[in-house]
This record gives sequence, structure tokens and C-alpha cells, in this order.
Amino acid sequence: MSKNYFTQETEDAIVAYNLSEDFNEKSRIYNDRIHYAFFKLTQNIIHTFKFYYTEVENIEDLQHEIMIFLLSKIHLYHHSRSIQDRLEKIIIKEFKEKYTLNFTNYTNDSPTVTQSQIDQFISKLNVSEKCMDKLKKLTPPKAYSYFGTITKRWLILYNDNNYKKRVNSVPVSTIEEDNGHSYVIEENNSPSDKLSHNDKISLFTDLYVEYCTNNIYTLFPKEADAKIADAILELFRKRDNLEIFNKKALYIYIREMIDAKTPKITKIADRLYIIFKKGYIFYLENGYIKF
Repeated sequence: MSKNYFTQETEDAIVAYNLSEDFNEKSRIYNDRIHYAFFKLTQNIIHTFKFYYTEVENIEDLQHEIMIFLLSKIHLYHHSRSIQDRLEKIIIKEFKEKYTLNFTNYTNDSPTVTQSQIDQFISKLNVSEKCMDKLKKLTPPKAYSYFGTITKRWLILYNDNNYKKRVNSVPVSTIEEDNGHSYVIEENNSPSDKLSHNDKISLFTDLYVEYCTNNIYTLFPKEADAKIADAILELFRKRDNLEIFNKKALYIYIREMIDAKTPKITKIADRLYIIFKKGYIFYLENGYIKF
């Protein structure tokens, strides 16, 4: 990911934007010196990390949402306060040591600081050697890193929420056919050894049944529920020799194995389906199986 679009001029512009109290000047600084950097930053992060689960019609609409978010957080980018926050996290939260000096007071709450200022301040602190070693690694904040980090955090939350909605509302077959993702799963990393759809689902089903069987009392703590689940899983175990696929006939088949009413069977089957669906989508997305 190239940083050429996010230069020192961009860093300076963000500081100038925060220092200005004139709305027109702030608008001019943003449009002329910050907007393009934010646009490229969001674009690169979306494509580099493949944040493609979105509710908007195109990526630029998603970028617009993120850029509004960044603009709402731009005032939080402040060198002295960022260093003060890091000092507190390291000394107080991480090392549980006392901390009385204040970096923002030391710099008169300056929006920018130098490495020399940080080093001089740290040298005055009375902390353990291990804590001091960690503090010596502190450097002046960089806007590129700061805004890149909060963009990724925003997108992770946004992406996960939309992915969960998709998992809960869209059939597996639809997600599998989604052209926005690569679902080619290769065995032994060999392009010539690609698995067909039937091979993939057969492999997954075997491991799914094994997982549910081995964890059946964890998934279904009540013995009655576990017995029903095992009866349903038996259909998967015998699927190659099973000649009936009519829903009603399958329910009768299950009731022959276990004395349970239809609503109860349906409830357990739904829970097993959720495990199957989430696991299979993960398999399609990542190329390996994880429950």
C-alpha cells in the first residue's frame, strides 16, 4: 500500500485544520490538502484487506461513509494528547506503576511534538527498567498510521455486521456463487488439484459430522436433545446409501430412531443447520475448515 498520497504536507494540513477556528478555512484545507489522501487511504484499505461486505451499491459510496467518519474524528489527532494517552497505557495499565508527570503540560498541549521532546520527558520519569525500555520506543504520532488504524477498525466492525446479516439471511448456495469473492479451494496448494463443488461439500460434510459427534454434549447439553441431534447426524453418515430425500419421509425416518415430536426435531435440526451453514461459508471464504 503506497503512502505517496499521504505525505508530510497531508500531516501538516491535518494539524492546520485542527488549529483553525474559521469554518471556511477548514473547508478549504480539507478540500485542497486532505480529501484526496483520505480517499486513497480508504480505497487502498478496502481493496487490500477485501472489505467487500457492504450495504451500499458501490465502493465509492462506502468510502464516502468512512471519510465522514474520519472527518468526525480528525480533531482527536493531537500529538501531545496521543503521547500522554500512550504513556498512561504503558505505565499505569500495562506495568501498574505510578505516573505523576503530564506530557501535555510539558509541551503546553502542542499539537505537534518532536522525538527529542519525547526522549527528554521520558528521561525524567522514575519507572522500572522494563517499563523504561518500552517507553523508549515511543515516537511522534503519524497521521497515516492513526487514520489507517481507525479506518480498519471501522471496516472490521462494518464488515462483520454485514457478514453476519448475510449468513443469517442468504442461502449457502447464493453466497457460494457470489462473484465478489474467490471460492476456489485448492488441495495441497496445487492449481491442478482443484476440488469440485461436490468434492468440497462431501469433504466438509464428513468433517462437520465428526465435529458435531465429538462435541455433541457440548452443543446439546440435554441428553434428549443430544439423542435427536445424533439421529439427524445419522442421516448424514448414511447419506450415500440413503434413497429418500422427501422431507416428510426423513422426519418419519428420524422418529423411527428416536421418540421425539416434530417441533422438537425441527428445533434441533435448525441448530445443526446454523452450525453447518456458518462453518461451510467460512470454508468457502478461507479455504480451510474451522468450527
